[in-house]
Amino acid sequence: MKQKKRWGKAVLYLFLTAGSLICLFPFYWMLRSSFMDMAQIFVMPPIMIPEPVVFTNYQDALEVMPYFRYLLNTLIVVISNVAGSILAASLCAFSFSRLRWPGRDKVFMLVLTSLMMPSIVTMIPTFVMWSRLGFTNSLVPLAVPIWFGGSVYNIFLFRQFFLSIPRELDEAAYVDGASYFRVYWKIILPLSKSAMVVVGIFSFLGSWNDFMGPLIYLNEEKKYTLSLGLQLFQGSYGAQWHLLMAASVLVLTPAVIVFFFGQKHILEGIATTGIKG
Repeated sequence: MKQKKRWGKAVLYLFLTAGSLICLFPFYWMLRSSFMDMAQIFVMPPIMIPEPVVFTNYQDALEVMPYFRYLLNTLIVVISNVAGSILAASLCAFSFSRLRWPGRDKVFMLVLTSLMMPSIVTMIPTFVMWSRLGFTNSLVPLAVPIWFGGSVYNIFLFRQFFLSIPRELDEAAYVDGASYFRVYWKIILPLSKSAMVVVGIFSFLGSWNDFMGPLIYLNEEKKYTLSLGLQLFQGSYGAQWHLLMAASVLVLTPAVIVFFFGQKHILEGIATTGIKG
């Protein structure tokens, strides 16, 4: 019996290892291509290890693309989205989970139905609205909307986590004269660090990798984000693939680092959130 379990685990680990290698191969191909010149990239059969290794691709990529300017624009959007998603979504979730008011659950179900609406349906009306307000070609449409609700999924995640916190804490605070906001700020939010980390990481990755939003609203190159700046490597006769791969590594590295250090918190936060009515 023990022998069968060992063989089962060995087969499972072998299968998972093979799947991991398949998923990681595109990242290896990008990294390997970032240390090659154009001639090496298109050699057949493909070269798996660069020879010689070209380190100047990263320097050239930084000269072609104003990386640090794009990084600053991206950080403005990312920081605003992370802070807005945590604060706005948690406030809405506090109302849906800890306060009692007529029609609360029906309104929450109505809010959840918006998850079924494709984002492309609201894309044109939203662009027209920001255009008439005069905020196109700026970072405002990318950084401000998250403060008005924090996204439906984040509200749902916070609400489910808040429902797991004992209500006796709220009642004791109200007896001592605490206001609703004080209960939210001093009691509920400090107990929801795992949920905050999950929402923060998801918001960071979503904002960092967002391409469609900057493509729609930004016209001037000096206002580009990193994801949009990568398109500058597409020349008149094709992409400079060696520089594009180097730039892609520079853009992808911060997101990989955040996910690597935050994956434990993501799993813990989702596990402790639970699904409660």
